[in-house]
Amino acid sequence: MSLNRRIPPKRLDRREFLTGAALLGTLAGGLTLSGCAVSDDSPPLSGNTLKLGMSGGASSDSLDPRTYMDMVPICIGYQLMNGLVEIGDGGEPMPELFASWEPNSDAREWVFDIRRDVVFHNGKTLDADDVIYSLNLHRGNTTSASKVAVENIRAIEKLDAHRVRISLDGGDADLPSTLADYRLLVVPNDFSDWANPIGTGGYKLQHFEAGVRCITVKAGDYWKPNAAHVDAIELLVINDSMARINALISSQVDIINRIDGRTADLLKRNKKLQVVRSQTGQHAILAMNCTADPYANNDIRLALKYAVDRDRLIKTLLNGYGLVGNDQPIGRSNPYYDADIPQHTYDPDKARYYLKRANRDSLEVELKVSEAAFSGAVDAGVLFQSSAAGCGIKVNVKREPVDGYWSNVWVKAPFYASFSDGRTTVDAALSKAYKSTSATNDTTWHRPDFDQLANAARGTLDPIRRKEMYAECQRLICEEGGAIIPMFIDHIEAGTTRVQGWKPSAIFELMGLRIGEKVWLSS
Repeated sequence: MSLNRRIPPKRLDRREFLTGAALLGTLAGGLTLSGCAVSDDSPPLSGNTLKLGMSGGASSDSLDPRTYMDMVPICIGYQLMNGLVEIGDGGEPMPELFASWEPNSDAREWVFDIRRDVVFHNGKTLDADDVIYSLNLHRGNTTSASKVAVENIRAIEKLDAHRVRISLDGGDADLPSTLADYRLLVVPNDFSDWANPIGTGGYKLQHFEAGVRCITVKAGDYWKPNAAHVDAIELLVINDSMARINALISSQVDIINRIDGRTADLLKRNKKLQVVRSQTGQHAILAMNCTADPYANNDIRLALKYAVDRDRLIKTLLNGYGLVGNDQPIGRSNPYYDADIPQHTYDPDKARYYLKRANRDSLEVELKVSEAAFSGAVDAGVLFQSSAAGCGIKVNVKREPVDGYWSNVWVKAPFYASFSDGRTTVDAALSKAYKSTSATNDTTWHRPDFDQLANAARGTLDPIRRKEMYAECQRLICEEGGAIIPMFIDHIEAGTTRVQGWKPSAIFELMGLRIGEKVWLSS
């Protein structure tokens, strides 16, 4: 595809839908199952343009990392800039612009060595001033949604041009993983021109139209070995799921994200395509504002939690590509997961019991949903509407546009669909959406006792005691919080077999949203 050609995101009309469906059926029919990332031991190839068709972009998107709310801006950010720490394939923290680190005995002070000989796109050499400035963008008087992630930092001290010391209010053995936050990207000291970001990434910005299209081009010699193989990356925002599938099967793009389970099974049968599945802790959220009527009453919240048929959602909506959730954000594979918390199941009798405790015989609520929240969010709302009806609860499902959802609905509507991806640490998962100080607290659940417990757990180095404290955090969220978390959702992506070097993600989708610098295209 020419870099000058524009393909705006759009909905398919009936003819286009049928064409796409026919193509999908033709490609799938009569072929054997493949459906995993292509294994190729050949060395990476340079050249070509990688074309991404992604959901998760909006006209309100900015390239300022403090504002990142969805997948598209994060993916672009990682093309242009680097973080301090990267998450490896096994979920472990790996050096990025921080080359190494060393804590003191109580993990309250950390010394980080900054990588040498890294140069920004404007020719400036990376140093400690750049790192301190970039971290401070998210501290103090800031609008950054990652302010809560670094709130434990008391001070950042420059030791020399390539070393900084970070002092914490409380010990944190997981600080390197915390510093892998996707908003903590590094720019030159005093930089502020976010329409034209300057970073140390493998690519430079050529064109950006929010919610439509982005083009980045190779920046030259990249400091990372064996990375940034393609000459250019063209990212098209295609929020409509069928339009993304059509773009892939008609060769307009090389890779698409957010595939539903049934489509994944069809695409697996096509030898010209590959499907990559990742289990990262992503989960759906039906968020209730705990300060708004009627959700301020925890009995109402519990009634709604027991009105969800979680098994039906997994079977019908996810086609098995996911796991049942229990209204708290820590997944079963996490070593801090508490399996002793009783599972919330679909139970009309319990739902009616909690309605009665709230002095209600019935309940009527409005749930706002959009595919911006997660793939299948609209259908999830309809399935919830059906199961809740058997509990004396009328759920009016209102579909909202994808564009503007995070600006107009998120944390503004009393009851709405949202999502969260897995986080590198339990503290990050709890801090992001549940602490009173978080700017991304989906449910406006403010519990000082929870905040104190989560902070104390973060600073507790005894693993047994720490697990006990995190278990209590999970119980509080499950039994008293405002989030219905009915299911953990696998990330499913698809692309052509030309894409090489593609692996499942340890966090987020598309190789931690760093796919632009990691894959290459066969000739």
